[in-house]
This record gives sequence, structure tokens and C-alpha cells, in this order.
Amino acid sequence: MNDQDRAQLIAVSDAMADAARAAILPHFRKPTLTADNKLSGGFDPVTVADRAAEQSMRAVLEEMRPQDAIFGEEFGTKSGTSGLTWVLDPIDGTRGFISGTPTWGVLIAVSDETGPIYGVVDQPYIGERFKGGFGISVAQGPQGEAALATRDTNSLSEAILFTTFPEVGTQDERAAFERVAATVKLTRYGMDCYAYALVAAGQVDLVIEAGLNAYDIQAPIAVIEAAGGVVTNWEGGPAHDGGRVLAAANQTLHRQALDLLNT
Repeated sequence: MNDQDRAQLIAVSDAMADAARAAILPHFRKPTLTADNKLSGGFDPVTVADRAAEQSMRAVLEEMRPQDAIFGEEFGTKSGTSGLTWVLDPIDGTRGFISGTPTWGVLIAVSDETGPIYGVVDQPYIGERFKGGFGISVAQGPQGEAALATRDTNSLSEAILFTTFPEVGTQDERAAFERVAATVKLTRYGMDCYAYALVAAGQVDLVIEAGLNAYDIQAPIAVIEAAGGVVTNWEGGPAHDGGRVLAAANQTLHRQALDLLNT
């Protein structure tokens, strides 16, 4: 892949994030917003904003990169011929979205056979965009543009840990998470994809989750790794297919957390 190809993929990512913002924001914090439930035995909401955002991103790809494959949360897969796949989560954190919190985001990753090679975590309401890959590691937002860099915390006792739900997977997975939570300085909940962006931005140290899908994690992987962090599954292997995920600011913290998860 040459520099021109990389530049085009970056431009397409920005165009998709812009399109998703335009599709989502008219619905955020509006009393008329309703959510459908995708689960019969639980609550997994989807809204008109989720669907409109993914459709808008797919329209950008149809115009600018029709040769690429697509894997999106709401509208599934589309085959391609380029060897690249766009992995899209139009609103990661729909529960937060329908509650009015600004911790949801648009996730965009482009992946090859090895996993994500470039990613965007976009928060439309705040106006923040975190980008990583192809030699880029940057946040753009209300305070301008700044380089992303993960923290150099070297002890779990000084670390800040995030996860989305208090309930982390199975009982055994919850117990593993609690071993780490009992060791760190601070544990916070309910941040959805924004927690991963904060790892890349050097604000927090760890995110530990279970039960993720590929579209939940591929964009955060690219952004965090570009900023100097580490993202694996709980066995230390690739996490781009989802499942149990450990994101850490650096190798030292990653190793310490991994040891506790597998005690």
C-alpha cells in the first residue's frame, strides 16, 4: 500500500465520520427518539439514528470505495475485491445514546487479513475525533488538534481502570475483572467506546471487557496501538474478532493485568 492509498483511506474515514455525525445529531437528546429492542431475553437497543448513520457511511463507501468489503453492526456484510474490509459500528453505546450521555461514539476501522490497520473513534456531540494508524495518532476536537500518547503508568496500584458494565461476562469473568479492580487506584463504569479513546489520549490506563463483537473493538485497537498502547484478548492474543478484551496503556501494565485475569 502506497502513501496515496493510505491518504485516500484516511479521507474516506473522515468522510464517513462526517456523514455519520450529520445523520445522528438530529436525533440525540430529542424526546421523540424511541428504541427497538434487538433481544428477546434482554435489552439491546437500536434506534433510527443507528440505522441512518450506518446507511450514510455505506453510501460514502459506495461512492468512494465500492471495491471494499463492509461489516456493519446493523446491516451485516457486503463482499469486496480489494482485500480490505470496513468494520462499522454506527453508534457504539446506544444505551448511553438513548440516556443522553455523551460517551457513545461512531467506530470506523479498515482492516486487512491481519486485523485493523486504521481506525477512528468519533464523538459527534462533543465534536472529538480520535484517529490512529498509517503513522497517524491524533485527536481533533474543541481544543484543536493534539497528538495521542498513552500513559507510562508502571504499577496497577496507580492505574485507572474502565469498563462499560458492572456485569462483566460470566461469573468467572466477573471474578477475574474484580481481581484487577481490587488492585487499581480507581475503577469507573459506563463509558462505552469513549473509554478506549481515553486510553489513547493518556487519561486512563486500562479497559477490561467481555462479550464484544468485532465492530466494537477494531477501531479502538487501531487508535490505541497507534498511540503506544496494547490491546489483546485475555490470553494475550489478537482481539480483533472481539470476545474478552484487555486494553492497556503500555506493556508493563498489560502484563500485570493479564497475570491477574488468568490467576
